[in-house]
Amino acid sequence: MPHLALYTFGVLKSPLADPAPLTREFYDVGEAVYQKIGQHPGYLARAEVVDGDRGMLFEADWGAWGEFAVPTWYSKGRTVETTALAATLSLWTDLNPAFDAVYTGLHRDALNRRYDWFERTGHANYVCWWVSEGVIPTWRDGVSRLEHLHDHGSAPHAFTFHDSFAPDGTPARTSGIGPKRDQVR
Repeated sequence: MPHLALYTFGVLKSPLADPAPLTREFYDVGEAVYQKIGQHPGYLARAEVVDGDRGMLFEADWGAWGEFAVPTWYSKGRTVETTALAATLSLWTDLNPAFDAVYTGLHRDALNRRYDWFERTGHANYVCWWVSEGVIPTWRDGVSRLEHLHDHGSAPHAFTFHDSFAPDGTPARTSGIGPKRDQVR
């Protein structure tokens, strides 16, 4: 059975190494969100550094998730002192559990604060796609899919929760997203 891969990417207003209260708050909230999402039904796994420190992304060993990569439009630093981004890569059993984890609870609260921490870039900040069971998506896969989504819009190759697709490529509806598509406004 296919699994849903979910890649998120955001450009932070300040580097990860910044000791300012807002950066510390972002870390504290992020750690709590990761713990909660890790217990969510439908969650399978996420990319984690094999051995590394906070802010160490580019030099880290990500194991089967591959070498860390970022979209071509990211123009901030790439060292521990200058990196100003947050990215996640995770696997889910299906669309609905992933959607539910992202848009409820602690993660929803964090999303409501995203503009305190992240810049508005004009680019999509997440992308979904299907992988075969047993396949671990890589950071490069996530970047490629996010860039494809930006350039071509939602398609079976790279899509959002709002314009999603089933594993067979047919359009899918994720329960709980906004008004029903068949409603007239």
